[in-house]
Amino acid sequence: MPELRLLQSLLDTKCVYILDCWSDVFIWIGRKSPRLVRAAALKLGQEICSMLHRPKHACVTRNLEGTESQVTQPPNGSLSNSSCLHVDTPRHAEQKDQMKADLTALFLPRQPPMALSEVPPPLERGSGRDGGIRVGGKEAPAAGRKHSSRDDSCHFRFRYWVPVEYEDEEKDKKEGGGGGGGGGGGADDEEEEKQPEEDFQCVVYFWQGRQASNMGWLTFTFSLQKKFESLFPGKLKVVRMTQQQENLKFLSHFKRKFIIHKGKRKQDTDSAQPSLYHIRTNGSALCTRTIQIGTDSGNLNSEFCFILKVPFESTDNQGIVYTWVGRAADPDEAKLAEDIMNSMFDETYSKQVINEGEEPENFFWVGIGSQKAYDEDAEYMKHARLFRCSNEKGYFSVSEKCSDFCQDDLADDDIMLLDNGKEQRRSSLFGVYIQHMRAKEAEQPRKLRLVRKGNEPHCFTRCFHAWGPFKTPPS
Repeated sequence: MPELRLLQSLLDTKCVYILDCWSDVFIWIGRKSPRLVRAAALKLGQEICSMLHRPKHACVTRNLEGTESQVTQPPNGSLSNSSCLHVDTPRHAEQKDQMKADLTALFLPRQPPMALSEVPPPLERGSGRDGGIRVGGKEAPAAGRKHSSRDDSCHFRFRYWVPVEYEDEEKDKKEGGGGGGGGGGGADDEEEEKQPEEDFQCVVYFWQGRQASNMGWLTFTFSLQKKFESLFPGKLKVVRMTQQQENLKFLSHFKRKFIIHKGKRKQDTDSAQPSLYHIRTNGSALCTRTIQIGTDSGNLNSEFCFILKVPFESTDNQGIVYTWVGRAADPDEAKLAEDIMNSMFDETYSKQVINEGEEPENFFWVGIGSQKAYDEDAEYMKHARLFRCSNEKGYFSVSEKCSDFCQDDLADDDIMLLDNGKEQRRSSLFGVYIQHMRAKEAEQPRKLRLVRKGNEPHCFTRCFHAWGPFKTPPS
C-alpha cells in the first residue's frame, strides 16, 4: 500500500478484494471479475471471519463496485446498500458446519484414461480359477461363460490361491538356528515339514442384469449360498454386482470379452431377428464390454466397432456375421472385435470383417434396417464426466462418478451434472463449473442445459454405453 494508506486506486475492476477490519470483513467485487473468483471470495471471507475472536455483531459484508456502503466508501464516493451475512462468528460455528457446501469435485482434474500398456495382465490360472457359472440355477456350458443377459441373474464362482505368509518369529528362529553347529539340519527338516500348506479363497460373484428381478438374488441367498458355505467353510466371499457396475477384478477374468445380450438366455424368439452389438471401453481397457443394442444404423459411430448378426431364413439358424470397423476406430479394438465375433458364433455362421464404407448393400444395410445418418466422432469420450449433487451428508455436496459410469448411475432423487465437452446437462446450478472450465479449456466452451428424465436428447444418451429403458420398478 502506498504510504501505508488504503486508496481507491488500489482496486481493480477485474479483481476481488477482502478487507479485514476485525469488527467487519468486507468483500469488494469488481464488476468485471470472474464468477468463480467471486464465489471463492465469499467462501474465503466467511472462513477468515471465523478464524479470529470477533465481536458478536461481526459480519461479512459484500460490496459490488459502485454500490459500496458508507462504511467502506471514500468521502467522495456514492452511498448505496450492501448485503450483510450474519454468519461465521465463533458462536455460530456449529451452524456453519451444518450449512457448508462441498464443491471440491468440480475443480479436480478429470481422471486420465488408462492406456492398454498400463493395464495389469488378466488373472491367470495360478491366481484364479473358474469354478463354473450358473444361470437360473443350472450350470452354463463352457462356450457361454462369457455371456450374460439383461433380464437374467447369474453367478460366477472363482477360486483364488492365497500365498503362504510366515510369521516374523519363525523367520528369526530359522536365521538363528544356522549357527548352532551340526545339529541344525534336523531342525530345519522339521520346520519344512511344519510349513503351512497353500490356502485358497472361494469368491462367488452374483451378477444381476438391468431388467432382472430381485428373485434371483433371493433364491441365491436362501439356497445356493448356504450350499457354498457348507462346501467352503470360512473361505467363502459373496460379491453382488449389477450390470455395467462390475468391479475390475471380476472383469479381468474375461480378458475384455464380457458380452451382455438382450432378453433372457432361454428365449429363442429373437434368434431369427438381426442383432447389433456395440463394443466400447470406458476409462480402462479392463472396462470393455460388448452389449447388444437396438438394431438401428443410427446407433453406429465411426470411432467404435460393432458386430451385426444377420440370420438366414432357414431352419438351421445359419446366417452371416459382420464385424463393422469405424474409420476412426482403434486398431487394437478392431482386432478385439474380430476375436469376440469368432468366440460368439460358431462355424454355422459366415463371418466377415468390413471397414466403414465397404458395407454390402444386400445383407448389411438390409439386415440393420436401412442406412441412416450416424455420429462420425466420439469426441465426448475425451471429456465425459458425471457428477452427483446430493444433500445426504447433511449439507450440499458434489461427488464425481468413476469414468466407467453407466445409465444406472443417474440417481432419481438427486441432480446429476453431465459434462460432454460441449454442454452440461441435468442441472441449472453450476455456473461456477462453467466458468472454471472456460478458464481451463477456452477452446472447448460449454453451455448449460436442463434435461429431465425421460426426455434425454441423443447428445446426452450417447455418453452412456447401451442406453435403454430405465429400470422397471418392482411390482
